[in-house]
Amino acid sequence: MTGNIRPETMERITNKTLAEAFITKQIEEIREQVGDKKVLLALSGGVDSSVVAALLIKAIGRQLVCVHVNHGLMRKGESENVIEVFRNGLDANLVYVDATDRFLGKLENVFDPEQKRKIIGAEFINVFDEEAAKLDGISFLAQGTIYPDILESVKQAEGKKAVKSHHNVGGLPEDMEMQLVEPIKLLFKDEVRVVGEALGLPRNMVYRQPFPGPGLGVRCLGAITRDRLHALREADAILREEFDLNGLAEKVWQYFVVVPDMKSVGVKDDSRYEGWPAIIRAVNTTDAMTATIEEIPYSVLHKVTARITSEVDGINRVLYDITPKPTGTIEFE
Repeated sequence: MTGNIRPETMERITNKTLAEAFITKQIEEIREQVGDKKVLLALSGGVDSSVVAALLIKAIGRQLVCVHVNHGLMRKGESENVIEVFRNGLDANLVYVDATDRFLGKLENVFDPEQKRKIIGAEFINVFDEEAAKLDGISFLAQGTIYPDILESVKQAEGKKAVKSHHNVGGLPEDMEMQLVEPIKLLFKDEVRVVGEALGLPRNMVYRQPFPGPGLGVRCLGAITRDRLHALREADAILREEFDLNGLAEKVWQYFVVVPDMKSVGVKDDSRYEGWPAIIRAVNTTDAMTATIEEIPYSVLHKVTARITSEVDGINRVLYDITPKPTGTIEFE
C-alpha cells in the first residue's frame, strides 16, 4: 500500500482548471490501463463512486458496467434513489443486486468492528466476482477509494497503529482476480467534489452527504440485529428529514444516527420501557482527517428527539455526541 502514498509535490485540486487537468490525465491513464477490456464499478451512489463513474464513462463509455449492491445496510430509500438517478436519469449500464440476506447472514453475531468491515469488504468482492462471471471481458474492478481511506487503513509511520481498515482497502482478499481501477485514490473529499463539478455532475450529487461503504453496519454498533438495524434506519431518516426542513442539510458536512447494542430503562404509556439510545452525530470537515462539531439548535434537537422516541419502536432516548476528530473518528466504528 505504500506505493499509493500521495506525493508531496502533488498540487491540491482547488479550482476547475486544476480539476480539468486531473480529469484529462486520469482519462489517459484509465484508457492505458484498461485497453479494450470491461470494468465493473462498485457504485454506491455516493459522491466518490459517482465521480469515478463519470470519469470512466468519459474514458471508456460502454466498457463500464455499474453494479449497485444492496447489502441490507443502506439508508432508507437509498437503493431506490440510486436506481432512479443512474439507470433512469443518467442511462448508466446498471446492474442491481439485492444481497441483504447474504450480508446479514455473514454478519450475524459478529461484534468486532474490524471484523465486520473485513467481512463486508470480502463479501462485496465475492458478489462482484459472481456478477463479472456473468459478463464477457470483465477484467477490472473500479472503486471510489479516496486518500483518507488509505491513510486510515495503513500504518503511516513506525509504531503507529492504523485508525481502522476501510472495507475497500483493508477488506480486499489477497486472491482477488480482478485488477483495481481507483482514479481518485489520491484525492481528499473536498478535491473529489471539485472534480465532480468539473465533470458536470449535478450539485445535489456532488454535495451529497458522505456514506461509508459498510453503510449502517458501522452505525449499528456491535453485533447487528435486524430489529436494531430497522430502528437505526428509521431514526436516521427522521434526522435527515428534519435537517432538510431546518436548512441544515448543506450546512453540515455529515450527520447521522448511531444505535449501540445496549439498552436503558425508560417509560412509555406509564410503564417500564427498555430501549436503545439513538446517538446523533453532526460534523464539519474539508479533508475528513479532522472534524469539528456543528452546534445544532436545541429546537431542532428537541424536535428530532420527540419524533424518534415516538415514531421509532425500540428507541427510548436520544443522545448528542459533541466529540471532535481527534479524539473521536467521524464514524463510531
